[in-house]
Amino acid sequence: MSRRKQVREPIQVYLTAAERRRLDLLAETLGVSRAEVLRRGLETVAVEGQGADPLDALVGAFDAPAAPRDLAANHDEYLAADEERAWRPAARRRSS
Repeated sequence: MSRRKQVREPIQVYLTAAERRRLDLLAETLGVSRAEVLRRGLETVAVEGQGADPLDALVGAFDAPAAPRDLAANHDEYLAADEERAWRPAARRRSS
């Protein structure tokens, strides 16, 4: 079903003068109606997890038993060790 055929419900929103200016500017810049700017904003917030910080996905990412418990305090040392390992030439395999 296309957006134009959907039933729409009017809604009243109170904006400050600054918010109204921002809304008008966005509508003009995007070449759409103010209502369309608000609809797009609503969708953006919904998709982004209702405004959640994208870094929230990292919470608990290092809970594996092998994860170092001092990673936050010693992250530079862990990064340096990884970098040093990347610099080492790969071990050559001998042909038999």
